[in-house]
Amino acid sequence: MERIIFYILALIMIVFAIKAVSSRKMLRSVIYLLFVLVGIAGMYFLIDYTFLAAIQLAVYAGGVIVLIIFSVLLVHHIELKLEEASLKSRIVAIALSLLGASVTLYAIWTYQFNPIENYNRIEVADIGRGLLSYGDGGFILPFEVISVLLIAVMIGAIVIAKGKRLEE
Repeated sequence: MERIIFYILALIMIVFAIKAVSSRKMLRSVIYLLFVLVGIAGMYFLIDYTFLAAIQLAVYAGGVIVLIIFSVLLVHHIELKLEEASLKSRIVAIALSLLGASVTLYAIWTYQFNPIENYNRIEVADIGRGLLSYGDGGFILPFEVISVLLIAVMIGAIVIAKGKRLEE
């Protein structure tokens, strides 16, 4: 059953990744990217990395996609159609993609994978205590610095968006 779910998630991610890079409308590309990121979270859930899956959904699928959508909406290019690549650029991109895919598949098929049983389970509460501790190995200061940075970025985005409207 897990194998079937894996293949379904992989197919969904591949289809939406191709649609994200081939779509000519900016907002649709962002939505397709959202589906790819949710698929990655599904993979994390499948291998029982629930904390990483939650972070994937909250930070990337939630936060980053919302910021990208806001930036698209703030510059008033909702229906912006991206330029179509020239034939030469398409051929080069396809050739490089096929080369990269063949090297990756060769590496996967020739590598001798050895299964490892990991019996050490880390609970989400332990991760939270480690991230928010003040002692050695604690990450409370970087959390606070990142929160100030994100507030500064949001204020800057608002100022830039309002500034262009005032000039017009």
